[in-house]
Amino acid sequence: MTPATAPILMSEDQALSLVESTLKQSQADGVFVSLSDGESSLSRFSENQITQNISRSRFNLTITSYFGKRSASASTSEEDPEAIATTLRQSEELARIAPEDPEWVPLLEPQTYDRRIPAFDHATATVSPLRRGEMVKQVCEKAAQAGVESSGTLSVAATSRAIGNSLGVLASDRKTEAEFSVTAKIGKGSSWTSRTAFAIDLLPIAEMTEQAIARSIASQSPRKIQPGVYPVIFDAAAFADLLPWVIWNMDARAADEGRSFMSQTDAAGKSAGNRIGETMFSPLVQVQRNPAHPLLQSGTFFEDGLSNTPLDIITNGIPQTLSYSRYWAQQQGKQPTGMMYPIVMTGSDASLSDLIAQTSQGILVSRAWYVRYINPRTLEVTGMTRDGTFWIENGEIAYPIENLRFNQSLPEMLGEVDALTTGQRFGGSVVPGVRVKAFNFTSTTDSI
Repeated sequence: MTPATAPILMSEDQALSLVESTLKQSQADGVFVSLSDGESSLSRFSENQITQNISRSRFNLTITSYFGKRSASASTSEEDPEAIATTLRQSEELARIAPEDPEWVPLLEPQTYDRRIPAFDHATATVSPLRRGEMVKQVCEKAAQAGVESSGTLSVAATSRAIGNSLGVLASDRKTEAEFSVTAKIGKGSSWTSRTAFAIDLLPIAEMTEQAIARSIASQSPRKIQPGVYPVIFDAAAFADLLPWVIWNMDARAADEGRSFMSQTDAAGKSAGNRIGETMFSPLVQVQRNPAHPLLQSGTFFEDGLSNTPLDIITNGIPQTLSYSRYWAQQQGKQPTGMMYPIVMTGSDASLSDLIAQTSQGILVSRAWYVRYINPRTLEVTGMTRDGTFWIENGEIAYPIENLRFNQSLPEMLGEVDALTTGQRFGGSVVPGVRVKAFNFTSTTDSI
């Protein structure tokens, strides 16, 4: 085995050069080119042994050609000039016969992007299968010594991307990402956790493994409690599966058309604008789009070319803005915002243990599982707890409880937040653990 010493990845200059050369070949009224070149690797383990160690290279070049209000896209996974030229001609041929787009917007004008460099960790981009295997081995050994079965994944990715259009938009960047998740099981008890970082050495793998092992052992012989409304502490990993539902549903068009929890209605129940500026949530809820956050250090532009800059979404519990697509912004006389991503919610200096110690009675939820819509208009969802649910009594974890199904309006949940932990990164979001004063559980479940 020969450990990798460098990613087989395009440099930013190479990516930009390829985008520019493709733009020059276009015969359309306008053209947009998007390039992504990536290397990813994954080590999977189960029953305390490694089961898979794979790597993948992926190149994609997508060309969108425009003729008036007609457009079409074509893609290729090949880098050679002939394949790219063929893809360009295909996009042009399709665009000529495509129907006119009733929601057409002109090509994006040149943008101003933040002058910062996204995080690219060389050690993460070049980590060898051998090193990943050694890291997984340590996890499996810890679990075996504790009499627990562990499973999970350790993955890394390095990506180079570039965009450009015929009006002068041109941008590129590179980034790395590492992610570790682990599930520990013993008997009918289980625990799970997951974390993400831009560098593999920033993942607290040993700490996460020890936490998963301890919680799985503690979750043995769960007791049954009656469904109802309870104070709940959500571990940050659990809250990370709930908060994005709120933020990604803050769409301006859906709100203005009466299809969203952010819709304002009149006395007759008809749409009357949106709820920007209303106090809707707890004053502790502070959410931003912040690609420059120290735990993220992500890209400066979105896939469509719009600039990804910091944006206040919720301040002191009050929504500050909605997500405006280029089309809806044009219709409403607003500026397009780009996506509400990455999500960053401000936390505190408190730990999860601190929140538990401050709680007289309640439930600790380690994971929110299989969350699905009940009512998109009110953003009521259903889901289940999983992988370690505990009853809190007098500031301590008293005993494990059987898993519960919940039916809950997530905007109402954010109105009940009364304490926060420090923020952690999960995927592309940074969120804290939270305590909510009231959360609605409707039944018990057999999930573990």
